[in-house]
Amino acid sequence: MTRTSLSPLDVAFLCLESETAPMHMGAVLTFTPAEPVSPERLTALLAERAAQIPKLRQKTRTELFPPGSASWSEDPDFVAAQHIHHYRVSAFHEMEPLAEYAAQWIAQPLDTGRPLWELTVVSGLAEGRFAVLLKLHHALTDGAGAYAVAVGLLDGLPLTARVAAAGRDPVVPRPRSALDTVKDTFAQAGQTAEIASSLVRAARPPLSPAPLLSAPASAERRLGFVRLPAADLRRIRRAHGGTGNDVVLAVLSGALREWLVNRGQRADGRTLRALIPVSVRGRARTQLSGNQLSGYLCDLPVGVDDPVQRLAVVRQAMTRNKAAGPSRGAGAFPLLAGRVPPVLHRLGTKTAGLAAPLLFDLVVTAVPLPPARLALDGAPLAEVYPFVPLAPRHAVGIAVAAYRDSVHIGLQANGAAVPDLGSLRDAVLKSAAALVHTA
Repeated sequence: MTRTSLSPLDVAFLCLESETAPMHMGAVLTFTPAEPVSPERLTALLAERAAQIPKLRQKTRTELFPPGSASWSEDPDFVAAQHIHHYRVSAFHEMEPLAEYAAQWIAQPLDTGRPLWELTVVSGLAEGRFAVLLKLHHALTDGAGAYAVAVGLLDGLPLTARVAAAGRDPVVPRPRSALDTVKDTFAQAGQTAEIASSLVRAARPPLSPAPLLSAPASAERRLGFVRLPAADLRRIRRAHGGTGNDVVLAVLSGALREWLVNRGQRADGRTLRALIPVSVRGRARTQLSGNQLSGYLCDLPVGVDDPVQRLAVVRQAMTRNKAAGPSRGAGAFPLLAGRVPPVLHRLGTKTAGLAAPLLFDLVVTAVPLPPARLALDGAPLAEVYPFVPLAPRHAVGIAVAAYRDSVHIGLQANGAAVPDLGSLRDAVLKSAAALVHTA
């Protein structure tokens, strides 16, 4: 039986797993069929396609050597249908039945003794729509890899996604000489020392994190869906410059500012530090199936009242980050985690994870999606709301996906710390409208 080793970073995500901080990514996809669909047919179709994706047939296995390491191996008892469920919501009992059910669903950890994924088909939505809820453990892949898996479950799979989903590498790395290896070893050692030094400098006093964005351990979760017209964000870019990500970060900065103020918190003169994960798949010499992540730290200017000035501040901060590159600075700590022996992750990662609020207040991640129209059993994909796992002691996590004519924002919150996530959702809409008005 062929086994593939987990990288140290993948092991770290396994070690962070707990009942109150499950380390899976999530997505809520909604579809608009032309006629009523059969949930049984959909679950059978998804099971058939999932069984063809090698990554979804594998589970983790602890290895004796190197100490603390783990590998992926084929699950001899794998049955795809056991990972796929159906649930029918009722609009008579909840104002937002999909969000209410999805919040309960995403709060449930995956069984780490089985392949680390789960699907649920949700029927009973208004106007005949249905949804598919997807969980993938972060040890299995990063956001870019999750896209390949998700697209592998849908109709009309492009060739490049089919290759990626199957776990095969379409890129043939060039041969490496001994001199290249020595050079890389010294360069990596210097890079590691620089990242470690930056982490020490970037750490903040324990009382620095915003009270509303730090949270006690809780298994309760709340989800919010925000949909913004992509045309509005393009209009803002044409008027004020910057990238699409810059505009989204500026919108979120304004929303977090209003959210803080409405809860009696001081906003003027302060910032909230966001971790912006960055995929380094395109920069790597080999294309591994696991996590290939770095990141930027960006201070969101919630203390700035003017929306155009907020965008200017975000643009400057992200320009500096990009100029330095994803392999430098404190935000590159995932690279550092990928160079720590697995046994050290087993011993200390869970404790180290509790210190996340000392480095950043929340995660804001972008999930890549193809421009092509996607569908499931002929039903067009209408919405894609991604969700990032909450770091220990964090109250809010934000994920963004642009698909067709909309930008979809998935908000996930610690339910004990954020009883009303709807206020933050409304603040995002209001902040976007304010920036559009200036354009």
